[in-house]
Parts: sequence; C-alpha cells; structure tokens
Amino acid sequence: MADAGKDQHRRGRYRQPLARLRSPQDAEIVRLAVPAFGALVAEPLFLLADSAIVGRLGTVPLGGLGVASQVLSTLVGVSIFLAYGTTAAVARRLGAGDQRAAIRHGIDGLWLAAAIGLAVLAVGWPLAPRIVMAFGGTAAVSHQAVTYLRISLLGAPAMLAVLAGTGVLRGLQDTRTPLAVAVVANAANIALNATFVLGLHWGISGSAWGTLIAQTGTAAAYLRVVARGARRAGVSLRPDRRGVTTAAFAGASLVLRTLALQAVLVLMTAIAARDSNAAIAASQVAMRVWNLFVYALDAIAIAAQAITGRYLGAGDVAGARVATTRMIAWGFGYGTLFSLLLLVLRPALPGLFGVAPDVRSLLLAVLFVIIAQQPLAGVVFVLDGVLIGAGDQDYLALAGLATLAVFCGAAAIAVRADTGLTGLWLAYAVWMVARFATLTLRSRTSRWLVTGAVR
Repeated sequence: MADAGKDQHRRGRYRQPLARLRSPQDAEIVRLAVPAFGALVAEPLFLLADSAIVGRLGTVPLGGLGVASQVLSTLVGVSIFLAYGTTAAVARRLGAGDQRAAIRHGIDGLWLAAAIGLAVLAVGWPLAPRIVMAFGGTAAVSHQAVTYLRISLLGAPAMLAVLAGTGVLRGLQDTRTPLAVAVVANAANIALNATFVLGLHWGISGSAWGTLIAQTGTAAAYLRVVARGARRAGVSLRPDRRGVTTAAFAGASLVLRTLALQAVLVLMTAIAARDSNAAIAASQVAMRVWNLFVYALDAIAIAAQAITGRYLGAGDVAGARVATTRMIAWGFGYGTLFSLLLLVLRPALPGLFGVAPDVRSLLLAVLFVIIAQQPLAGVVFVLDGVLIGAGDQDYLALAGLATLAVFCGAAAIAVRADTGLTGLWLAYAVWMVARFATLTLRSRTSRWLVTGAVR
C-alpha cells in the first residue's frame, strides 16, 4: 500500500506540469483558431502565389505587383472593420442570447461592404495612375502596377463582401466554413494565375484576372451561406438603413486604428520603391512572407475576437480574463515556433520566388529581422484581437496613432543613416515593440471589460 501511495504521488507530481499546459479554454481556442488559421493563410497565399508566378516574368513586373498589392492591401486593411467589427458585434449579441439580432447585424455589414466597394471602384479606377505614382517607383514598375491595380479594382465589392461575410460567420463561432471556402478559392487562384500568366502569356494582367475571378467566387460563396442562415432564422435580407448607418459609425474608430497601421505599410513600400527596383522587389517578397506567418498568428486573434465578444456579451468578465491570459500564452508559443520554422526555411525562400541575385541578398538580410519579431508579434496580434472583441476601438485608434509616430521617427533615422532595406525593416520592428507596449498596458486595466449585448 505504501508503494502504491508513492506511485500515485509520483504520477501526481508528473501530472501537475502537464495540467499547467492545459486549460479549459484550450478546446475552444483550438476549435476556432485552427480553421481560422487556414482561412487567414489563404489570403497571403493568394499573394504568394501571385508573387511566385509573376516573379518568373522578371524584377520589374514583381516590383509592379509589390506596389499594386500594397494599394489593395491598404484598401482591405482600411476596410477590415467589416470583418473585425462585425465579428465582435455579432459575438456579443450571440453571447447575450439574441441570434436574430446577431444575423441582422451581419447582413447590415454585407450591405455596407457592397456600398463601400462600389465607391472604391468609382474613385480608384480613374485615380489609379496617380495612386501608383505616389509610391515613387520607376516608370516601368509604375506601368505594371497600374495594369494590375485597375483590373483588381473591379473586384473591390467582392473583396469587401468577403470581409463582412467572414465576420458574420466568425461572430457566430463558425470558422470552419471560411476555411472550406478559402481552400477552394486558393486552389482556383493558383490554377487561374498559372494558366493566364504562364500558359496564355498575359503577363501581369493575367495574374490580376485570375485573382479577380477567384475573389468573386469567394464572395458568392459567403453570400450564399449567410443568406441560408438568415432564412432559417427568419431574418430579412433587405438592407436596413438604420442598421447600415449604425454599422458604419461603429467602425469609425476601428477605421482610424487601421489607417494608422496601413500608413506604416504604405510608407514601407514607398521608401523601398524610392531606393531601387531590387529593394522594392525584395521588400515585396519579404512582406508576403511576413504576412503568411503573421496571419497564421492572427488565427488566435480571430479566436480572441469571437471568444471575448461572447464572454462579455454574456457578462462573464472572469471568463474573458482567463481566456485572454491563455491566448497570450498561445500567441507567444506559436510565434516562437514560427521563428524556428522560418529560420530553417530562410535559405530556400529566394529560390522559391526566382528572384535576381541582388534581390536575393537583400531578402536574406531582411528575413533575419522578420524571424526575430515572430514571438513578439504573436502577443501583439492576440491582444489586438482581444481588445477588438471587447469593442475597445477608441483606445486602439489612439494607440495606433501613437505607434505610427514611433515608426515615422525610426524610419526617418534609417533613411538619414542610409541603412538601406534592412534598416527600414528594423524601423518596422521598433514599431512592433511600440504596439506591444501600448496593448500590454491596456490589457492590464479593467477599462476594456465592458459587458452587455451592445458596448
């Protein structure tokens, strides 16, 4: 009996560390984050596939793709409130037990997305050359960028509808459907791009048409899923003017926060474009690699939005706190894992994109900076998701402006010191540290823990 007691004590001793590695929230985080990972990775894979295929055309088309992609990424980034704000609002209403109101809010978000998309197309098409010229690239790179941008703008309503549709499903705690849609869309994008660019020799325009067709099909799939859910809940698909207006004003602070983030990315592209064709090409590939890993970390942030919104909607402050702590641990852990993975893959990445030797040397140097940032980025993205899920957009907007000022100072120093592309990416790393500081300070207070169906 004594031996049995010792045995049991030993087992208990070994189980305690294992227990600390587990949490009741883990199953929920995994259920939401794993499918979200696949859906989020699909978007950078769209651009990675474009880069890999267009890279075969040469440095100038790849640079043009870099400029145009940054413009489109800015558009999507500024409009990300259609996904993030919708996720948080729908999750709150779901947590409060009102599924009809949750779906109604989602439909209003889809109508808002359609209106914004049409406005972007109407304004962006004639201004495309001026927008591209603002990046300061060479005439050859700018010409390629305008070609890609104008074709892609035809899909602006579809791009934004995808954001809103994704937000609806995430808020309803469904991340599996976006994953299934993303997998099919990404496969179609690769096939279409390869056919149009490499098979039919349409050049960079072939890449734009392939991505446009894939995005339009994705939007159609989301609309069908949301419409089916609305019919089951007895919710009308017609636009509610008051609801659409409320959704627009509710996202104002989130738009300001996102504009600050996107300003950093735009400045990165503009500074690299003014440096040289090799610098913009290397920075474009580096940004695609960065986005692939950051979006993977953002999967936990998506889970944070949905989980935090639902907990606070149900009035469970303690649950929101515990889940936040757990998700921070997940973010840091997977950020570290991605750093190690990227370190192993680093030597092979330039060959994957078929870049020229001068682009290769720049890219290899920048990748070290990206590798070092991954653990920190994991925490930053999780906390960003938590505060978005809590509806704490006003603070996020102020923090975004403050960290933008930090980046501008660091980038100015890098340019004056003539540190090249590596110095520019080090300025980006300084910006990430500033974001970590502002988000961590906020998470330690209780000001963001506001409960109820509507914040």
